[in-house]
Amino acid sequence: MPVASTHRRRMRLVGTATAALLTLTIPTAASAVAAPSTPAGNAATAGTSDRSGIDRVALERTLKAFHDAGMYGAYSAARDGTAAWQGASGVADVDTGRPTTPQMEHRIGSITKTFTAVAVLQQVSKGRIDLEAPIGRYLPDIVPGERGRAITVRMLLNHTSGIGDYSGAIFATADSIEGNRFHQFDPRELARLGLKAKPLGKPGQAHHYSNTNFVLAGLLLQKVTGKSPEAYITEHVIRKAGLRRTYFPRSAYLTGPHAKMYEAAYGGYNPPRDFSVYNLSWAGTAGSLVSTMADLNRFYRALLSGELLAPAQLRQMKTTVPTEDSTLRYGLGLFTAHLPCGDFWGHNGLVLGAMTWSMSSADGQRQMSLGFNLTRYQKLDGNGHPETDGPIDAAMGAHIAQALCGTSDNRVPGVPDTNPPHSLLAAPQGRPLPAPRR
Repeated sequence: MPVASTHRRRMRLVGTATAALLTLTIPTAASAVAAPSTPAGNAATAGTSDRSGIDRVALERTLKAFHDAGMYGAYSAARDGTAAWQGASGVADVDTGRPTTPQMEHRIGSITKTFTAVAVLQQVSKGRIDLEAPIGRYLPDIVPGERGRAITVRMLLNHTSGIGDYSGAIFATADSIEGNRFHQFDPRELARLGLKAKPLGKPGQAHHYSNTNFVLAGLLLQKVTGKSPEAYITEHVIRKAGLRRTYFPRSAYLTGPHAKMYEAAYGGYNPPRDFSVYNLSWAGTAGSLVSTMADLNRFYRALLSGELLAPAQLRQMKTTVPTEDSTLRYGLGLFTAHLPCGDFWGHNGLVLGAMTWSMSSADGQRQMSLGFNLTRYQKLDGNGHPETDGPIDAAMGAHIAQALCGTSDNRVPGVPDTNPPHSLLAAPQGRPLPAPRR
């Protein structure tokens, strides 16, 4: 396993909005990952395939294989129509061996962006926001001048604004990762840092993922509704979707049952460090929500079936632009990925120690949400890029393909991690830099 290296890598913080590729390569039967001898998983239910296409035994087997390949703990929820399955495998705490459970609360990172986009589009339907209007019309004090006139609301939501990401400023050193653990960030401060960062492109030119876009979207919501964006999203998106365990945390602590969340930093933290206690104000309306896998499936089902948005706004949300990966296109806080069994909509999220995938068919009938508690476990290649062809990634891809396509014996094209490397810790070749304080 990559994090088992006995030497302590020196590392640095990279503040960049370049998306890290996370390839979902599903092994064929001949190249399937052999499951090491490890403690059994704790999948919630047992059974056989049913007419819905949910193969419970296969889902349990592939989720256990994810843990056996080296993932600490994972929880997953799959649906096909009215048939549903939930399972868990591995440990929530590596020291005590406490097992994971299917309903654990989890930091969902950039999946928050879909919630924020829905809230903005609700205001579009009320005529209070114009997607084609310049953001400077609404936030002239934050985005003034030519940029305020050139960047539209739509460009924020589909990441074509060209605005840089603020993470390079707030996580400028390895020590700042620990230093910001309890720091409360003001979203205006984050927005200004992002606007001061080097632009990623010209407005409207191309898709460049940046958290700053969705912090600005949150400030836009506050301006037009008179409420904090978190309060508005909670009332008009989370509650409207019928979600019971999805919330913006009020502190660095999670309030319900949850796993510890371990960051490996590509070997920079050895052993991986627990970041389950962390103030996510630095991510705000771009990435601070907590949820469960069942809640995420419910949310995307409500969204795609038209419960949260009027048809015109849902069409706008699903109007996409190309990304660097030919298998993925990005809409308004929502991406679509082409798999061999069809096109799926959703998002993923990455924060320190926690990653999540949530994907649904266009009608919201076939769904999968997966959370896990060990991140940046890969090795780095000679260019400092994560190697995503290892056993953990292969096992994860097999489980996702089983949930969405009904088979783990397939090849699924690479799907980028659209959440940029927030506090991306790298071990650059030939550049000895101070390791973080422990």
